[in-house]
Amino acid sequence: MTSPSLNQPRVQLDGVNATYIEGGVTLEALRDISFAVHDGEFVALVGPSGSGKSTLLDIISGLYAPSSGRVLLDGVPLPTEARLGSSAYMRQRDLLLPWRTALDNAAIALEVHGVPRREARRRARERFPEFGLEGFEDSWPAQLSGGMRQRVAFLRTVLAERPLLLLDEPLSALDALNRVLLQTWLLELWEKERQAVLFVTHDVDEAVYLADRVIVLTARPGTITHIEEISLPRPRTREMLTSETFHHHRVALLEALGLLETPEPILGAAP
Repeated sequence: MTSPSLNQPRVQLDGVNATYIEGGVTLEALRDISFAVHDGEFVALVGPSGSGKSTLLDIISGLYAPSSGRVLLDGVPLPTEARLGSSAYMRQRDLLLPWRTALDNAAIALEVHGVPRREARRRARERFPEFGLEGFEDSWPAQLSGGMRQRVAFLRTVLAERPLLLLDEPLSALDALNRVLLQTWLLELWEKERQAVLFVTHDVDEAVYLADRVIVLTARPGTITHIEEISLPRPRTREMLTSETFHHHRVALLEALGLLETPEPILGAAP
């Protein structure tokens, strides 16, 4: 399968900086961030804790204003408040409302945009089989496994029908098996939807497996230190994780993160 045209940036950041005050001290979170995510592109963002990854998603979504720089959506620079609701944002925790069933939690994405509750529930119910949730429409969040809760949260995010998905470590709270299953499921879903995705993760293997490009941030203040273009073909398969190409990208990212140092040459050894 070939990738769609990537001519039009869905979102573009131009020299974005972010500072905040903590305990009376001004701290720099992000410095001179510039990159774009195009239509139909899956971009991963990796970096150490505190590098500003979540802050960056907050800025794009309109929840937080940058100190300077521009955020453009579909080529148009928009102020912070104008970006609210322009993307679908899923945070690390599923944030399901415990007093609403799985169906009602998913349908809320439509209700907040003015869709009548009955119609919102109907449209959400139609997609439950696609998300592996059929038969669990009336279950409460406390009755669902971690993987199923994340599927409900994904459905709620997708039902918002926004052309840009911001996913902040959506799989990090899952056990290893569920994480693998949800990675594959997420890829299959994205292959059908082909929305622009900016995906935050701490897992280098996950970033390589899912993404078209991986952007590496430094420790605070977060700056872009490396961008890795992933050359694995699509559709992706788990078998690719053992390939030489996968290993090459993985090593490059670990080196960019400072987690894999090139060994010092042995004195007296031939060059």
